[in-house]
Amino acid sequence: EEQAWHSYINFELRYKEVDRARSIYERYILFRALAALVLVHPEVKNWIKYARFEEKHSYFAHARKVYERAVEFFGEEHMDEHLYVAFAKFEENQKEFERVRVIYKYALDRIPKQDAQNLFKNYTIFEKKFGDRRGIEDIIVSKRRFQYEEEVKANPHNYDAWFDYLRLVESDAGADTVREVYERAIANVPPLQEKRHWKRYIYLWINYALYEELEAKAKRTRQVYQACLELLPHKKFTFAKMWLLYAQFEIRQKNLPLARRALGTSIGKCPKNKLFKGYIELELQLREFDRCRKLYEKFLEFAPENCTSWIKFAELETILGDIDRARAIYELAIGQPRLDMPEVLWKSYIDFEIEQEEYEKTRNLYRRLLQRTQHVKVWISLAQFELSAGQEERLPRCRQVYEEANKAMRSCEEKEERLMLLEAWRAFEEEFGTAATKDRIDKLMPEKIKKRRKLQAEDGSDAGWEEYYDYIFPEDTANQPNLKLLAMAKLWKKQQQESEAAAMDPDKDIDESQ
Repeated sequence: EEQAWHSYINFELRYKEVDRARSIYERYILFRALAALVLVHPEVKNWIKYARFEEKHSYFAHARKVYERAVEFFGEEHMDEHLYVAFAKFEENQKEFERVRVIYKYALDRIPKQDAQNLFKNYTIFEKKFGDRRGIEDIIVSKRRFQYEEEVKANPHNYDAWFDYLRLVESDAGADTVREVYERAIANVPPLQEKRHWKRYIYLWINYALYEELEAKAKRTRQVYQACLELLPHKKFTFAKMWLLYAQFEIRQKNLPLARRALGTSIGKCPKNKLFKGYIELELQLREFDRCRKLYEKFLEFAPENCTSWIKFAELETILGDIDRARAIYELAIGQPRLDMPEVLWKSYIDFEIEQEEYEKTRNLYRRLLQRTQHVKVWISLAQFELSAGQEERLPRCRQVYEEANKAMRSCEEKEERLMLLEAWRAFEEEFGTAATKDRIDKLMPEKIKKRRKLQAEDGSDAGWEEYYDYIFPEDTANQPNLKLLAMAKLWKKQQQESEAAAMDPDKDIDESQ
């Protein structure tokens, strides 16, 4: 039993037999060569007692040797914070402050956080007593590193924890340590090949490449980009930003052929709008207009419904002075069976012809557009164009457009759009019209009336009534009886108000009779 050994040691000490006590301690802590090499009480506290025995009798070198043997004996598999705390306090008593720091840091780097609370506490107290500001900051950094290590061990795919960990080591550690943490982080590839799982992960590679470029050498940066691009499953999805960042890196290294090769490979493997736009932007900056034309052609073969690309292509040809090519591009664009923003494309084409002062072609474009849609904004835009064309017949032409639009929109169910047209027409007449034209447009303006309608809930039950405003246009022959009835109702209401006023003021009637 343990007590027997201590009794034996104390017996020898009472007779000042220090050497004998030391030999008993040696027997006490060292393993005995038995058949299975079974250890005799190999606990940390026994080593600590042995070291303190040596320290108490001023054998400091022997005490240090005991602690060192204990560290070696337990190794990294059975590390105990109590041993390192005792070792550090011994060195602190000997005024060996640098050794104390080494002991604490060695232990903190290897002992799990949950088992090192007392170690952190003692290290903090030591630095507050004997350290400087840098030492205290090192403790805080070490503690945070332990926290991040525990987080990434618990969940290696917690990329937010990796980002925080990397920011910490980048601000404090050397290049080799930072590179090691980056390599550990990018090794945790998302288990599913779905883009939503990779969106956070890919920024580990981006940050790694930027770190290497800013802090290390270009060769390693190129290797990082290439390794990432090889890892991505391009047949299922890709990240355009990764290709573009790699190309921009090669341009910064003045290696234009590699940049073009990378972007060309990206378009061949996994064409995306963003990749085409980035490649075209690069060639535009380099003033390689023939390459831009070829890229636009490839882009529009890939995405013919993209109105923005058609417009940019036509604008490029306009800047280069090839008006016929620009007009042909617009014609091809409006002839596509499916477009994502046709109204933007038509407006751009019309603005292009106006800039070229091709007014007849502009009118023809408006007429072609009106064959496709009778939207009120198209009519108003055509009228404004005729007004701004600057010709002698601009006012009659503009008025004719409003007349034509008003006739076309009589069958329109959206009465607000028809009202919008008449208001635009009235604003035109107020500025440029005569008294007769102003009176005519005033007669065309609708009557605004309040109505009620029954509401139903989703399940078909009665949801009450709501009030809304409706418009009755004088030109609508079907509404003529309604207008007549409305006028009669207004007249009756006026007569009623007058009779009520007369009944309330009889003196007025007597005065009038006199």
